[in-house]
Amino acid sequence: MGLTLFIGNKNYSSWSLRPWLALKLARVPFEEVLIPLYQTTTRQDILRHSPTGKVPALKIDETVIWDSLAICEWAAEQAPDAQLWPQDTIARAVARSVSAEMHSGFVGLRSALPMNIRRSAPPRALTPAAQDDINRITALWRDCRKRFGIGGPFLFGPPTIADAMFAPVVHRLNSYLVEVDDDSRAYIAAMLALPPMVEWTEAGKREPWIIEESEAA
Repeated sequence: MGLTLFIGNKNYSSWSLRPWLALKLARVPFEEVLIPLYQTTTRQDILRHSPTGKVPALKIDETVIWDSLAICEWAAEQAPDAQLWPQDTIARAVARSVSAEMHSGFVGLRSALPMNIRRSAPPRALTPAAQDDINRITALWRDCRKRFGIGGPFLFGPPTIADAMFAPVVHRLNSYLVEVDDDSRAYIAAMLALPPMVEWTEAGKREPWIIEESEAA
């Protein structure tokens, strides 16, 4: 079975990070093809591999999966021993709920703080909508850690798809120097130290491409 994951710039593409990280956590071997975003040929290059003209997209032989969460689900099914969803039925239901909330929500945060791994200063003034999203996310993190976090430093103990879904938020809060509570800061530190996250982060920092709209102070 041949697997190819088509992604965008690692410095900027939050949606690409999520399934990439899930596949790494599942230890599913795959080829990675990076298509630089916001270039004159970007859309036509992506359309060769994805029917939506967007990344990420996972090609499995001749079949394409073009949604981040769907790719994560596929990875979990291929590698059950990786336990990308918690084994406990209640924890698994909550993990799916928080993953779906991240998948469809938090527009205020996404708009105000575009992912930019290379960015480290200065802090940015937050819109009310972004602050509301951050408050919700950090409350969610604290609740998951308190209820299900035994056995590891991640939301449900060991790393899961829920952590992969929130990985871009971790980068956003870190690179924009957003003040959060101690529990959330500890979770951010654990995520940034996860070996696949380190691999993605270092690759993102080395990229030559600049997307101006994501570089505004």
